[in-house]
Amino acid sequence: MSEEKKNPVGRPKIKLSDLPDGWEEKMLELGKNGASDVEIREEALGGLCHETWIRLIKEEPKFSETVKRTGQACHSWWLKNGRVNLENKDFSPVLWYMNMKNRFGWKDKQDLNVGGQNNNPLVMAWQETLSQSNTVPENGPENSTTPTSDGTF
Repeated sequence: MSEEKKNPVGRPKIKLSDLPDGWEEKMLELGKNGASDVEIREEALGGLCHETWIRLIKEEPKFSETVKRTGQACHSWWLKNGRVNLENKDFSPVLWYMNMKNRFGWKDKQDLNVGGQNNNPLVMAWQETLSQSNTVPENGPENSTTPTSDGTF
């Protein structure tokens, strides 16, 4: 029995040559107008699915570079839109800001200080407190709520 070549199962992978003519220019033009990845996949790439989009980014350097340039153009459009509309009473800065957070990964600064005084670690702050409170209450050490220098109450 001779070995027969088996046909691959499933649909063939989409290649760059399968994309619509002028896909690069269309992507860049949409990016320059602030379009999202979803809009770009639909309008410039004929409804390309997300999984194929990700695969082409990983496997095709030309596609990956075009996506990066398109993303930069899109980000620039949104930054400029926020800047030029600062004094526009009809502009919604909250909507713009939320869009920037969701689209470009902007985050509110979370400043958590879990240290003690003078930016010392919390343990150091406790030690400072211990060394400053060597007093014993008038009614005896057993009624103290302040730790003594050896850490007992």
